[in-house]
Amino acid sequence: MESLGSAEIPTSGPGLRHATREALLHALYEAAEIEHNLMCTYLYAAFSLKSPDEGLSGAEADAVARWRREITAVAIDEMSHLVAVWNITSALGGAPRFGRTNFPLDPGYLPARIVVKLAPFNEASLQHFVYLERPVGSNEPEGVGFEPERVFQRGLSAERLTPMPIDYSTVGEFYKVLGEGLRVLVARVGEAAAFAGDPALQLSSTETALPWARPVRCSQTAMEALDAIIRQGEGAPGHSAGSHFERFCAMRAEFQALKAANPAFAPSHPAAVNPVLRRPPRPEGRVWLETESAGTTVDVANAAYGLMLRLLAYSYAVAAPHADKTLAVDVATGLMRAMAQFGQHAARLPAGPSNPQCNAGMSFTTLRDAAAFPPGPGARRFFIERLLELTRAAAGLPDRAAARVQEGTRLLQSLAERAVQRFDLATPSAVAGAAAGTAGAAPTAAQSTEPTQIVDGVEHVEGRAMTLIYERRRCIHARFCVTGAPRVFLANVKGPWIHPDAIDGERLVAIAQECPSGAIRYRRKDGRPDETAPPVNLAAIRENGPYAFRAPLLLDGANAGFRATLCRCGASKKKPFCDGSHHDIQFSATGEPASGQTDMLAVRDGALAIDPQPDGPLQVKGNLEITSGTGRVVARVTTTYLCRCGGSAKKPFCDGTHARIGFRS
Repeated sequence: MESLGSAEIPTSGPGLRHATREALLHALYEAAEIEHNLMCTYLYAAFSLKSPDEGLSGAEADAVARWRREITAVAIDEMSHLVAVWNITSALGGAPRFGRTNFPLDPGYLPARIVVKLAPFNEASLQHFVYLERPVGSNEPEGVGFEPERVFQRGLSAERLTPMPIDYSTVGEFYKVLGEGLRVLVARVGEAAAFAGDPALQLSSTETALPWARPVRCSQTAMEALDAIIRQGEGAPGHSAGSHFERFCAMRAEFQALKAANPAFAPSHPAAVNPVLRRPPRPEGRVWLETESAGTTVDVANAAYGLMLRLLAYSYAVAAPHADKTLAVDVATGLMRAMAQFGQHAARLPAGPSNPQCNAGMSFTTLRDAAAFPPGPGARRFFIERLLELTRAAAGLPDRAAARVQEGTRLLQSLAERAVQRFDLATPSAVAGAAAGTAGAAPTAAQSTEPTQIVDGVEHVEGRAMTLIYERRRCIHARFCVTGAPRVFLANVKGPWIHPDAIDGERLVAIAQECPSGAIRYRRKDGRPDETAPPVNLAAIRENGPYAFRAPLLLDGANAGFRATLCRCGASKKKPFCDGSHHDIQFSATGEPASGQTDMLAVRDGALAIDPQPDGPLQVKGNLEITSGTGRVVARVTTTYLCRCGGSAKKPFCDGTHARIGFRS
């Protein structure tokens, strides 16, 4: 592997041989735009691909489905690269760049050989992807129709105080120049002065599972990030296994074989090249979307994308471990999923009478500015309002009965409800006011201010020494209560069945804490401490059954006590809690999976955030030891995704099966 340490720095133009912090930040802004642009172009091509029921043979449908997964995975890699660039920018004390120029880019905005535009998946665009990801020295040609309008030189003969653009032929070459510039700055001002930004502002594995969300604190961590970008995709030497270049080359070979077998093979819909939502002042190379259905669908997709950028920018303005940081990233990730549904639907709609030969497509329109809002109630109010606006607009689309539109709308609704529940607007009444009059918004829970037997469906039984609490929806009938304290918990009786004064209080506390589901809890009145957090956060995998968690639990943002049993078979009617349905469906899954990464964690306790993803896995963030049913360590993690559809081949971890089997939560 050719690393940054051994790279020969291009000599065309001044480069960054005398880099200032300003010059490096300017170069990093361009790097962010490149990764951002590539991500959008790959997603656009993936959105245009056909589904199995859209005129494909069995072999063709299998290949196209695989290509969609591969291209989407490459786009996610670009997102990971983008986070790495943002983290380096933040480490240098800068504010990361979230905006970009709208498609198509004018000549000169990037070097002549870096052409970026939106186009459907076809032979030309696939060759364009191969060309963009080619290693230094490759003789791969550009895709037909993607050639630069003119060849020009960006570089100057001397460096300026004002940052000037760098000339480069490949993206990998650009990153090598950037790496050399970082070394120059560090050599001049020292490590501590160079990387003076607050690491808590960067994204890490606490907020996202993207591989390169790793805090940058020094030259070594910065160079590792730049090296990884080159290795994984742009500028990967030769046919590096798993590189973007290698993956696109393999895709090209399979495409050519299918085309040879069936000359009429068309894997994608004829989505527009560079669609725009308004009549363009420069119409050349652009497709104006005139039909109402196309325009409104793309409008919702673009608005979701724009809000995603604002949330990501906000996450870089909030220092960890503030809850806003993780929530902003989670909602942004959900918006990308919703956006994909509307983007795929747009590629199947006619563009309009001026362009009858093609369909529409998401234009990824950016606003004039995507800078971070100042942290606080004002930003949170904006996010809630905007999500509610998006939900209403999606629900009113002309094609609202279409499956992809329905799914996108459902995802937006779920995100809006999460935002209303979890973004703190300082007072409960403010949250209620933000959601007032909005169909489907989550209602605020009424708070009881006087003694009562039932509170929000939870039974509270008052005793002399403690209040016993029973939450029926969490109960899995483990029977620790009725067998351990049969005089307190009376089985199979009518009327009152819990009698907290029937046995000694200390014995009752011990039995209550044996309840694995947390359905039985207590609140003491004798001045002694209530239940405390366990010293080690644990998740036990029950044989053919649920996950049993013991930790300070934040379930979907709400305090859920210290114990919970969560469904992993996919059949519970009380998701995310287990309700025993694994017995009914004869769910079969070992409680003794093989051990994986088991290195000891530096910290083993602390809050454990569990966020059930819509129609997806349990996203777990925090220090956690996953154990088998017999207590053997399976894995120690700080961020993971646990299967809850019952279908993963990598149980207990998610492998994406939920999407293939249509799991619904």
